[in-house]
Amino acid sequence: MKSVFFSKEFIKWGLIGVLAVIIHYGIYLLLNIFIQKDIAFTIGYAISFCCNFYLNSVYTYKKRPTLKKGIGFGVSHFINYILQISVFNIFIYFGTPEEYAPIPMYAITMPINFLLVRFVFKNNKI
Repeated sequence: MKSVFFSKEFIKWGLIGVLAVIIHYGIYLLLNIFIQKDIAFTIGYAISFCCNFYLNSVYTYKKRPTLKKGIGFGVSHFINYILQISVFNIFIYFGTPEEYAPIPMYAITMPINFLLVRFVFKNNKI
């Protein structure tokens, strides 16, 4: 049996994830100059979330982006957001510079996010 982490679905999700990370990280770096780090992080996350939902719906899972799927995606990303902001602040607490703290945070949280999002799009009961 082929692992889900080596599937076409995972590769597509990964490509969209890289784009979402670039959007999130770019907005965070820009806003962090002007506003508090957690607010900059959250705004970047929200903007990348919208792009991520649409692209994953249409490209990765070939589903029409519906309100129901959007709510499920939102719930999974809320869990992911809590995980990310926590890990982000833990790295900062232990001395990682604010500019670089998102990088190891992404490495830890992205596989978890894949499984959460996959559940939303593959579960017909949502």
